[in-house]
This record gives sequence, C-alpha cells and structure tokens, in this order.
Amino acid sequence: MRGSGSDRDHRRDAVSATLRPDDSRSHNRRTESPKVPRISAYFWLVKILTTAMGEATADYFDHQLLPVIAVVIAGVALLAALAWQFSLARFSAWSYWLVVALVAVFGTMAADGLHYELGLPYIVTTPFLLAILAGVFAAWYRTEKTLSIHTISTPRREAFYWVTVMATFALGTAAGDLTATTVGLGYLGSAVLFAVAITLPGLAYWKLHSNPILAFWIAYILTRPLGASVADWMGLPRLIGGLGWGRGTVSLIFAVAIVSLVAYLALTRRDDPGHGVDPAASEMELFSGEDG
Repeated sequence: MRGSGSDRDHRRDAVSATLRPDDSRSHNRRTESPKVPRISAYFWLVKILTTAMGEATADYFDHQLLPVIAVVIAGVALLAALAWQFSLARFSAWSYWLVVALVAVFGTMAADGLHYELGLPYIVTTPFLLAILAGVFAAWYRTEKTLSIHTISTPRREAFYWVTVMATFALGTAAGDLTATTVGLGYLGSAVLFAVAITLPGLAYWKLHSNPILAFWIAYILTRPLGASVADWMGLPRLIGGLGWGRGTVSLIFAVAIVSLVAYLALTRRDDPGHGVDPAASEMELFSGEDG
C-alpha cells in the first residue's frame, strides 16, 4: 500500500537528516576536538618553558648572527611550522608546541627589534603592543562572537588564535624588559613580580568565579614576561643581575625540558582534547578559556 504524500515527505526528511546532519550537530562535532591542548598544569608548565626558551634562543642567535638574518631564519621556520599545523585535521602535541616555541623566538625578535633597531623605549613599545593585542581580540570577538579556545576548530578561528599568541609574546617580551630595566626591578625582581601576578587570575576564577575566558587570557599573557625574566636572570652576566650561565646554555636547558614534556604528552595524549575527555571538562582542573 502506498503511503500518503505527507508520509513520503516525512520519510524523505528523515533520510536527509541522517545523511546530512543539522547545523547544531555538525557544530558540536567540530567543537568537540579543538586544535589546542586541554588546559591543565602540563599546559601552563610547557607554556612557561617555551617563553623562557624563546627569550634565551632569540638573544643567543641575535648575538651569533646579524639580527636581520636571525629574524629571517626564525620567520621561515615559523611559517613552515604553521603550514604543518594548519594542514592537520586534529590536535597534535608536536605540531602545536613547535609553533608555540617558534612564536616565542620570533616574537622576542620582533619586540626587541622595535627597541634595539628602531630605538623605541620600552615605555612606548609596551603600550603599543598592548594596543595591537587589544585590536586583535576585538577583531576576533567581532568576527566569531567568542574568544573561547575550545572553539579553535576552523581555519579562521585558528588564524585568529595564532595571531593572538604572537601578539601576547611580543607584548610580554616588552613588558618584562620594561619592569626589569626601565622600572629597575632587575630580572629576578621581575620574575617574582610576574610569578605573583600570574596567580591572581587563577585565584579570581577559583574563588570569585570570574569569567574563565578573561582569566585564561590574562594568565596566558603573563606567562611571557615571567618566562622571559627567568631566562634573562639565568643567562645574563652577573654584572647586570644575572647568574651568568650564558644564553646558549639556558636555551638548551629549556629546550631539553620542553622536548621531554612534549614527548610524554604525545605518548600519553594527556593534553589531547579529543582523547576521551570532554574539552570543557578541563575547566574543572584549571581555568581553561571556556565560556563560563
């Protein structure tokens, strides 16, 4: 017996829905596996290590090579790493942290170029880079309506994310040098200052239930001057307030630590957002940049 027209339409709609999921279900699948790590203590540890390594490595190569050559090499390496990152369909610990490490090196060179090559004081470059970062955040939010890192699953959002990361590294480099030299705190004093400052957004999120996205990005920005100040303190000569270990030695120490931790994360997939854990669940560990 042939069904009525409405029955046939209903069956056709059901088949279409099965073959072509609706937008909400498709959106859920895209956002279940963002291309950034789960946010936990491992994330913050590796992030700070990369900032320290980037500072020491950039300074080392700036003194071993002509600054222009060093910037070109770092820029080409960064573009190659970004091409690899964007070509992947899902999160990769090796790819992600390679880009972060190279951003740390290139971002340091960019911020130092404004000061050493153009002669701009840190009191000028720091607010200038802060304004650039604010503009990037504004453009990202205006376009995507969110700054949550758990939505980094499309090429456009990933592009906004990496531009933001670059801006935070450049800003953090300038801010760390500002407090250490212009303000006069020294490298150890700056490290202590930013170590205390980075705990504040976490406490605000934990105790006062502040916006997790805001807390995440404030802490993320502060990792840069913290790591850079530690690296400068360890690597620079004793005459200017450092330990005198040398930039190359400090760079190697942090590089070995980063590779070891990333290898562990790649093997265990503890930071893989698509590996058995709802990415939003990481918010329960440490504030994670998810909508609150």
